[in-house]
Order: sequence, then C-alpha cells, then structure tokens
Amino acid sequence: MKNQLLTGPYYFGMKDLEVFKKHFIQENKGKPLFLIRFENITGIELTDFLDLLRTEFYSCLDLEDICFGFHYFEKQNILLMGISPLFEWDIEKFPNIENSVGKFQQQCIQNKIVSFHFGVSRTQSNFISDNEEIFAELFKSSEKNLNDNLVRWSWTYYNKANTYISGSVHEAMIQPTVIFNPKDKTYSVKGGEVFLGGGAYIGYKDLINDIPADQDLNRIELLILEKLIIACEGAPGLLKFNISPQSLIDTFSQNERVDRLKKLILSKDLFPENIRFELVEKPYDESKYQLKDVCHAFYSHGMSFAADDFGVKSQSHQIVLDLGIMIKEFKLDPISFKFKIEEDQIKFLDNLAFIDYCKRLADNREAVITAEAVEDFDTLRFLMEHQIYQFQANILFGKMTVSDYKRDFDLLHSIHEDVVKEVLTDKILSEKQKKVGNLFLVASEEGLI
Repeated sequence: MKNQLLTGPYYFGMKDLEVFKKHFIQENKGKPLFLIRFENITGIELTDFLDLLRTEFYSCLDLEDICFGFHYFEKQNILLMGISPLFEWDIEKFPNIENSVGKFQQQCIQNKIVSFHFGVSRTQSNFISDNEEIFAELFKSSEKNLNDNLVRWSWTYYNKANTYISGSVHEAMIQPTVIFNPKDKTYSVKGGEVFLGGGAYIGYKDLINDIPADQDLNRIELLILEKLIIACEGAPGLLKFNISPQSLIDTFSQNERVDRLKKLILSKDLFPENIRFELVEKPYDESKYQLKDVCHAFYSHGMSFAADDFGVKSQSHQIVLDLGIMIKEFKLDPISFKFKIEEDQIKFLDNLAFIDYCKRLADNREAVITAEAVEDFDTLRFLMEHQIYQFQANILFGKMTVSDYKRDFDLLHSIHEDVVKEVLTDKILSEKQKKVGNLFLVASEEGLI
C-alpha cells in the first residue's frame, strides 16, 4: 500500500476510523449521509481504485455540492466511502447515489478495470444520536444491502419518505391553541401543536404508510421530531410536539441525549420552557427505564408534558399520576364533552363529573385543560360555562404553516367574544370560516376587527 497517497482531505480517516466518523458524521449534523461499502475488490490496487472513485465515480454523480472520505478495513478488505453535501441538496434534485454506483460498477466491468460488490446505506446525521449510533446504523444497513443494486433496497433514493427525512426541506404545520380570558372577554393565541406536513406530506399517517415494515419507528419518530423543531426556528409561543412514551424511553433514557436536544432547541432560537411534549396514548414498557425518570431529565431543563387524548376512556391516567407536576396540560378528548343532556342524560352527567375530575387534577399541578375538536358554538359556550377556557379546534383555527404562524403571531390576539360569536353563529360567516380555517382572518376581512 502506498501510504503516502492515503493522506490529505480526500482520504481523511482512511486508516483511523474515529477520524472518519468525526469528519463524516459529526461535522455533517442535520445533513443526509450515504455510506457506500465496497467488498471483493479485485483486479486493481487499492490506491488506483480510490483514484477511480475520485474521478470516474465522481463524474457519474454529476454533483458539485459534495464532500466525501474513506476508511479501509485491511483485514476484511472492505472499503467505506462516505458522501454528504457540502451545503444542502434540493429535495427535487436529490442524488441517486445507488444508481450512480451501479452505473460505475457496470463501466468498470465492461472495461475490465476492476470488479467489486457494493451496498449503499443512508440516514440523516441527526442531532440527538451520537457518532457511534449513526455509524452502526449505516454500517449494518450497507452490509444488508450488499449486492442489492439490481433489486433496489426499499429504503433508498426511490423511497419518498427517506428522501423527505434526509432532505434539507424543513416544513411543518401548526394548529394554534386559543385561550379565552374571562376577565376582558377576549380570545388570543399563545402557541400551538406542531404537525408534520405542509409540502412533501399531508401528515404523519401519510409518511408512515411510506416507511418499510422493517424500519425502527422509534428512530423515525426521533428524526421527525428533529425536523419539526428545526422547522420551528424562531417561532414564538408555546410549541407542542407529539411523542409516544415508548419512543421517549428508548431514545432519551441517557441524559446526554436530552442535553443534545436542549442544545438543538437553543440553537434554533427557541426556549426549552416553551417546548411541551404531548404523550400520545400508546402502551409502553418500563422494564429497563422508568418513564418518569426519563421525563424528569426534560423537566429539569424547563420542558413540560401534556396528556394527549385525555378522556373518560383514556389509558393515560397512570401517566398523569406518575408524572405529577411534570404534566402541565390535559388535552381533553371530545368524547368527554360532546354528549348533550337531551341526548343521553347519564352520559352527560358522567362527562360533567369527568370534567370536574380533570379540573382538580389540573389545579393540583398548576396545569391547564385544552378542549380538542370542539365542533360548534354551543359546545364552546358549554365548556366555558364549566371554566374550560383553552381550545384547539377547527371552528377557531385549522392547521397553518409555521411560516404563516410566525408572520401573523402578533396579530392573533385580543378578539372580543362578541366577534367570535358572530362569526360562528352567522350562517355565511361560519361557512367561510370552515373554508378559511382562521377565525381572526375571517373577522378581519369582514371588518369586524
């Protein structure tokens, strides 16, 4: 081996795996990473093969915004080539790395230059996982996909979900939370719940349908959470993100990961005390780590939690009891308030009792209650009569892009209850509100504010 040729910027980490990881992973946080695994390289010296990769293969990629490096496992005769963008790749022009390697392999065989087997893996260099975790994911996947360039791996360039997750596009939707002030009888927006969507995908379910069955959904959930936080850069108000208790336990059982998440939040001009995680109603396993211990690491940084879909049939009651004061919000499921006395008196009385129970839980924790999916003005008025003053409902606001939310946040305050009543009870205005999904905008366009 010509050791003097295996130095310089093109060959960082050629002999030192830790140096390779640092340059390939650590220095590319938030960017897509491709790891190409070459095995059974025959018919050429390694240094000559490296020169081919730097020239012929580089031409196959047809990219200028690219950086790459290498590492060689001499005993196994395995060469790793790492590829990532210097800056960022447009989602519409995302490179087809696997096809380029296949084309390069065919050219080499046809010209009798070299033969080799290859496998391509891809992931995002996310902010929470450390270098070892990301490298292990890439290395394992590249081995799995060795020799699979003809029947393409489902989790590669051709998969829309991975193109979105690994891409540079940061998009998100938010549904504002509206708070009623009973003293001055006005409504205002103080924050909202952030959702995936707004471009490549309509929502989370659409993305999940594109993810192959053999993928780790907890890891996908982490990547989505990071993308949503990045998309919210500089957004004002209380921002709420959905996460399953199991993903929380599996991903953040080590405190240093929570620390990394806090650093990401701060780097995006956000405040930890304005971040709230809504624990969705899913079963979870505490055999290794306790949920309350994991949550406490977040809480010590100022972040808080909400019990999502909290209702008369909710399975979240144990979470609420375990987390205690860390729960700062109850997202009241509509099943707990949508029955009316003339329809089902027993159900109506049960719901009243449940609302009273929620209020006591909330008072004990200095928490708030948010009614979700309120469908009409009568229900809105009924809830306020029972001192529920916070709402996340389409009759007030539908989902909007985070960019629109940031732009209009200062305007979304102090609308009087009389105006809200007029919009929601007038037949023409209520229909307009259903289409527009922004009560403040409708009221403004109609000259009511």
